[in-house]
Amino acid sequence: MWLDHRSLFLEEMLRLEGRGGLREAPCSSCSNACPQYRCQDCFGVDLRCSSCITVAHQRHPLHRLQKWNGDYFERATLKSLGLRIQLGHALNEKCPNPRRAFNDDFIVIDSYGIHEVLVDFCACAKGDSHVQQLLRMSWFPSTTADPKTAATFRVLDEFHLLSFESKVSTYEFYSALMRGTDNTGLTRTKDRYESFMRMIREWRHLLMLKRFGRGHDSKGVEATGEGECAVLCPACPHPGKNLPEDWENVPLAKRWIYALFIAIDANFRLKRKVVSTNTADPGLSRGWAYFVEEDTYKQFLEDKMDVPQEKSTCSSHNAVNMADTKTNRGLAATGLGTIDCARHNMKRPNAVGDLQKGEKYVNMDYLFFSTLRHSSLQNLNISYDIACQWHKKLWQRMKGFPISMHFNFVSRAVSFFVPKFHLPAHIEKCQMTFSFNFKRGVGRTDGEAPERGWANINPVASSTKEMGPGARRDTLDDFFGDSNWKKIVGLGTTMLRKMKEALPERANQQAALNDLEEGLKDEYGDILSQWRLRVEAWEDDQSQPNPFERNADVVTLASVRLALAKEEESDLQSGASLALHEDCSPSVLISSGLELEEQQRRLRVDKSGRGIHVTDNQQGKLLERSNALQRRIDAWSKIQELYMPNVIALRLSDKSTSASATSAPAAETFNLWLPSQIGRLAPCDERLQRTEWRLRYAQGHDALRSLCSNLRAQTAVLRYKDRNLRGQGANTRARSTLKTIDARIDAAASKYEGTHKALVILGGLLNESGWQSSLRPLNRQDIRSMSDLLWGESEGRRKLSWIWNMRGAAGSEKDDNGALEDMRIEWCKARARAMRWGEEVQLLQEEMRRILAFLRWEAARWDGRRDDATLTNAEHEDGCVAYAKRQADLRQHLASSFEARWAETLALVDVD
Repeated sequence: MWLDHRSLFLEEMLRLEGRGGLREAPCSSCSNACPQYRCQDCFGVDLRCSSCITVAHQRHPLHRLQKWNGDYFERATLKSLGLRIQLGHALNEKCPNPRRAFNDDFIVIDSYGIHEVLVDFCACAKGDSHVQQLLRMSWFPSTTADPKTAATFRVLDEFHLLSFESKVSTYEFYSALMRGTDNTGLTRTKDRYESFMRMIREWRHLLMLKRFGRGHDSKGVEATGEGECAVLCPACPHPGKNLPEDWENVPLAKRWIYALFIAIDANFRLKRKVVSTNTADPGLSRGWAYFVEEDTYKQFLEDKMDVPQEKSTCSSHNAVNMADTKTNRGLAATGLGTIDCARHNMKRPNAVGDLQKGEKYVNMDYLFFSTLRHSSLQNLNISYDIACQWHKKLWQRMKGFPISMHFNFVSRAVSFFVPKFHLPAHIEKCQMTFSFNFKRGVGRTDGEAPERGWANINPVASSTKEMGPGARRDTLDDFFGDSNWKKIVGLGTTMLRKMKEALPERANQQAALNDLEEGLKDEYGDILSQWRLRVEAWEDDQSQPNPFERNADVVTLASVRLALAKEEESDLQSGASLALHEDCSPSVLISSGLELEEQQRRLRVDKSGRGIHVTDNQQGKLLERSNALQRRIDAWSKIQELYMPNVIALRLSDKSTSASATSAPAAETFNLWLPSQIGRLAPCDERLQRTEWRLRYAQGHDALRSLCSNLRAQTAVLRYKDRNLRGQGANTRARSTLKTIDARIDAAASKYEGTHKALVILGGLLNESGWQSSLRPLNRQDIRSMSDLLWGESEGRRKLSWIWNMRGAAGSEKDDNGALEDMRIEWCKARARAMRWGEEVQLLQEEMRRILAFLRWEAARWDGRRDDATLTNAEHEDGCVAYAKRQADLRQHLASSFEARWAETLALVDVD
C-alpha cells in the first residue's frame, strides 16, 4: 500500500528543497565553481551558473528559475539575468535594428505563471508589425496598438479546454496563475486580468472562425452568414449533405425516416444582470453561430411588446400564464430560450435567444422560425413541454413575422409532442394527443434532450450572469459549440449503445404483441380487426377518435389535475391565488411530487432487478437515471420549502437525509416529505393536504384500472400459451411476455398500496370518509383475474375479487364495455410499443448512415477549401492548405472509426 511508502515520498520531496547531491558540484555546462541557478521546468535538477543558464534558455524564455541564496532556493527570473527576447528574426539571428518594448516593460501570461520579460521588436524597414511578430511566436497580443502584454497560445488553449470541462471562470483561472507566480503576496505581480479577459474572448472568436473555414474564404470574415459557424448535428437530416439524391421522392409512408426532430425549451438559470449595454459591449459575431442576431431580435420584440400572452388551458402552465407578471428586477435577461436537436441533444444554428419575462410565445416563436430557415425538410416533429397550447395559433402568429422567416406548413407534415417526463402533468386529452408513445414515425424519442443538456451548461451561469451582453453571447456560443463537438466525437459509442438496446427490445415487444393478439383471437377476434382499423385511421388523421382515450366517464389522475388547474386559473384571475412561486402552483408542486415518487419506485425496482453480473453499460445507465432524478428532486425540494417550510427541519432530523449521515441518500430513497408523509409530525397547510388527497384518490383508481387491464392481458396470453404453444422456443418467448406483464401488475399493485396508505393518513387528517368503499386495502390474494380461484375454493363457491367491482372493471370480461375498452387500450399500447421500437431501429440505422455521409461530406468540403487556397502569400497558403488537409483527414478518420465500430451490430439489423 502507498501508506507504507509515504515517508519515502516525503523524504524525496524535502530533498528537492535543497541541492541534493550537487552541493559541491560545479556548473553542469561550463564546470565553473559554485553554480547557483536551477530551472523548475527543465528536465532534471542540474545547477548552472548565471551565464550558462541564460544561454540555455534562449529557446525557453518563460521557464521559471530558482537561485540558491546560501540557505535555500528563492525565486529568480531570466529578466534579472538580462535575457532579451528578439522577435521578428530566427533564433540566434541578430537584428540590426532592434526596438525595445515601451518602457522596456513587457508581460507574458503563460501556463507557468505571469512573467516579466525583456522584449526586442524588429524595427527593420521590411519588418513585420509588432502584432505579427508576437503572433508568429505564438504569443497573443492584448492590443493591436503598441502591445505591452501577451498571452501564450498554450495558456489560452489550456484555459479554453479547462473552462469547458470544469466551468472555471476567467477570474478563478487568472487568480490561480497569480498564485502560481507568487503564493505569498509579498512580491507585487502586475495585474493583467482585464487584458486576459479580452484575449480569451478574442481567442474563442478566432478559433470559431478558423474551425469553420472563414480564413479560407476569399470573401473574408465579414462575409460570414448567420448560423454558418454552428456545429451541425451529423445525425440529423441535411439535404445536400447526408441525404440520398432522391429523398424527396420516396413514398409518403416512408418519408418519416427523413423527419427533423427538434425540441424547444427555456432555461431560467442562465440569467444576465443589467451590466453594460450592446453599444458598449457588442458581440464579436452577429448571429454567426447559435444566438440569433441581437439587433434584429430585440427590435422585433420591441415591436411586439404590446401583444398579449395567450393563456394556457392545460395544467396551469405558469411559465406561460405568468409570463407577463414575472419579475425581472435587476435583470437584463431572465433566461435563455433554445431550439435543440431532439434526438441527439445538439444546439441548432440561430436557435438561442434571451428571455425578458418568462417563456413568452413571441420569444420562442422567433427562435423557432429563425432556426427553421436553415431547413427544407418535408417532415417536422416538434417537442415542447407546452406544445399543447403553443401550437394552437402558431401559424396565425407567424403572419406577424418577416416573410424571410415564414414556414410553409401547408405542404409539410408537422407534428407536435410533449416530452415524456413532462407529459404526466398535462390533462388526459393532452396525454393522449401529444404523446411520443402513440404517434407513428417517432421511434423511442422522448423529447427531453434539452433538459439533459442544461446540466452541462448551468454551472457557467454564475460567471455569465455578470458579463456584458456581447461577452455573454460569445461565451455561451463557444460553450454550445464545444458541447455539440463532444457529442459528435462520442457518436461512435452513443449510437452503438442505442442500437444494442433497441434490437432486443424490438424483438421482445413484437413477440409480446404477437402473443397478446394470439391470446385475444378466441374471445376478441371478431373486433380485433376493428380496433386495428380504428387505430390506423387515427394515425393517418388525428381528427379521428383517439383509440388510446377512454370513453367511459371515470375518475383519473389527469382529470383531477385539470380540475385543479382550472381552479387555480380562476384564483389567478380573481386575485386570490395562493401561489408562492412564479413557475409552480400548489397543485403542480404536489402532482410533480407524485411523479417523482413514481420515478423513485421505478428506479428502485430496476436496481433491485439487477443480476449478479451487471455490466458497466447497465450500471452507467442506472447511474445516469439516478443523477437525473436527483437533480429533479433537488429543484423540486427548493420550491417545496416555500410552501412547506417545516420540511427543512424534518429533513435535518431525518437520518436518511441528515448532513451527519455517512453518505447522501440515494435518489430513489430520498424522503420527499409530501403532506401524507408528514402526517401529524409537523404543521402542514390543509390546502396542500386536500390537494394531495384529491390527486391520490384519482391515482388509486388509475392504479386499479392498470392492475385489472394487465390481469386481463395476462389471462389472454396464458390461454393462448396453454392451447397453442408447443416447443421450447415458443414457450420461452411467451414466458418473456408474461414476465413483462407480471412486472406491470406488480408495479400497479405497488403504486396502489402506497396510494392507499397515503389516503388513510390524509383521510384521517381531513375527516374524509366513504372513499374506502371503492378503494379498499389490497391483499395479494385480491390480485387475480375474474376466472382465478383461491386455494380451496370451488367454482360453485368462487368469489370475484373486489378489484373488479370498480367502474369499468366489473361484469363479463368480454361483454362489459369497460372491460372491452381496457382491453382495446392495452392492445393499442402493446401495438404502439412494438411499432416504436421497430421505428427506433430503422431511425438509428438511418442516422448511422447519415453520420458517415455527413462526415465524408465535411471532409470533401475541407478538401475543396484546400484546393481553393490560392493566396498571394505563399506562407499563408501553406498554412491554409495544411489546416484544411488536417481537418479533412480528421473527419475521414472519424467516419472510418465509427463504421468499423458499428459494422458487426448493423449486420444484425433486418433490411426492410
